[in-house]
Amino acid sequence: PCKKKNCLVFGPIWHIFLQDDIVMGTLTVRENLCFSAALRLPKSICQLEKDEKVERLIQELGLSKVAGSWVGTQLIRGVSGGERKRTSIGMELIFDPPVLFVDEPTTGLDASTANSVLMLLKRMANSGRTIILSIHQPRYSIYRLFDSLTLLVGGRMVYHGLAQDALDYFSQIGYTCEPHNNPADFFLDVINGESTAVALNKLNNSEELDEEQLSSSLKGIEDRLVEEYKNSSSYKQTKSELERIVQGQDYSTRPKSRTITYSTSFCHQFNWVLRRTFKNLMLNPQTSFAQIGVMIFLALVVGAIFFGVKENSSGIQNRMGALFFITSNQCFSSISSAELFITERKLFVLISPCVQIFSGLLVNLPSVADWLNWLKYLSIPHYGLVAVEINEFIGLTLCDMRNTSGLEIQVCSTGEDFLSDQGIDYSTWGLWQNHLALGIMTLIFLIIAYLKLRFIKKFT
Repeated sequence: PCKKKNCLVFGPIWHIFLQDDIVMGTLTVRENLCFSAALRLPKSICQLEKDEKVERLIQELGLSKVAGSWVGTQLIRGVSGGERKRTSIGMELIFDPPVLFVDEPTTGLDASTANSVLMLLKRMANSGRTIILSIHQPRYSIYRLFDSLTLLVGGRMVYHGLAQDALDYFSQIGYTCEPHNNPADFFLDVINGESTAVALNKLNNSEELDEEQLSSSLKGIEDRLVEEYKNSSSYKQTKSELERIVQGQDYSTRPKSRTITYSTSFCHQFNWVLRRTFKNLMLNPQTSFAQIGVMIFLALVVGAIFFGVKENSSGIQNRMGALFFITSNQCFSSISSAELFITERKLFVLISPCVQIFSGLLVNLPSVADWLNWLKYLSIPHYGLVAVEINEFIGLTLCDMRNTSGLEIQVCSTGEDFLSDQGIDYSTWGLWQNHLALGIMTLIFLIIAYLKLRFIKKFT
């Protein structure tokens, strides 16, 4: 049974909803919200309460009909753009923040869908939440939903006050909105120096402005708008209100660093992320069926090469080619995630050929100059290739027929002779040192990845 707890605040009093969607396309709407609840709500809240909260949120967001539908990816048909956006908003509302910052919620949506998303935010605002959002050129039906309006130009404020009073304010300073014009478009035109009022002033001046003069003119308009606002009653009222709020508060000292706290433990987060990743792999054709098909095809090709391989010089070539292919394929099979590290692509392109050259197939390592030979120790395929070569060639007898003075003579050599020619130590330690080296390199890379994630900039 779930014991009710007196927990009204689940997280911080404010939260930010970014422009890009944060939903997983291979999960359903309900599964995405449950994932957010599992990670963001504390473990003191039992699972039943979390499930009830998710269901209430689905009802509030109007997602009941699509709660069991996949959100969708490029290859999986999913919910509509508006429903996807509402799901993203729901993931941020899971712990009921009273203040929500929303970054361009209408990006990528058609006019009707954008209107429905803003109507949702308006209902949330009417229910007691404070919604602060940035938006570019909203249609009039969206603009009239705003309670207050802030206009910025070059990072400087040119208006802040009631949205319904904005047109009167601009009319008082000499910029009148013509009939049937969208107020949002009008404000942007004024800020950019392209409104009808500004255009009429330009027409009165018969001289054509060059680029420098035009830039100076626009700068003058921006400075005028800023000064007009600083002299307005709205600015003085806002300033006095801010002074009243900060009165008695000490903001002289600020902490040099901020500590991030989490509602759940690392093991709990790891468990949920692992489950979500596994489900994503199973439901994503790109990472499941396609890769399985490719691996089956490659296995058949390699198997065909090894099938009936002869124990002669041609067999050596076939064995080495197949072993090198298997080793390289295993080393670089994780490159499917390379887009995550696209900034390091040039470095990877530079290092990859060097790693393969010193693996031991393309060059005879004992013949390489001493000042270059040490690079083999940095080659991951080198250790894997040497290990499988020792495993394959130990105990083989390789024979060829050679014509000497008109006589066919069988010349035989052992697999150990071939390994010695390659400069490979095929003793027991020579075999297992490759396993040890790969284990150490794996540990080093994991430590580097951990340190990178541990000390990554979380605040900018």
